Amino acid sequence: MHTNQFDYIPILMQLGLAVGFVVGTILISGLLGPKRSSVNKDKNFESGIESIGNARIPFSVKYFLVAILFVLFDVEVIFLYPWAINFKELGMEGMVKMVIFMLLLLVGFFYIIKKKALEWE
Repeated sequence: MHTNQFDYIPILMQLGLAVGFVVGTILISGLLGPKRSSVNKDKNFESGIESIGNARIPFSVKYFLVAILFVLFDVEVIFLYPWAINFKELGMEGMVKMVIFMLLLLVGFFYIIKKKALEWE
């Protein structure tokens, strides 16, 4: 299989088009958009409610731990879709590999339950 640098031209063109579209949209909206400023418009608010206090309060590490664990297990579930689609073609070998994968998932899940990583205080 022989490839040369001309094979990458469509990819570079698509990348250039995507970047150009994003930059162009930001620049045009900045130039054509309204520029009205007032005291009410410059106030900080969240969902229509004025902010009270400091926005830089520290969050518990548990919050971030639960978020990371959610992403971890969510990404692992994504691996189940290709396996489910190709279930018949993979045969018994695919089944054994998926059982091993699910057992590893369960070991990790029981580990975080034992460490009480999902309990809020």
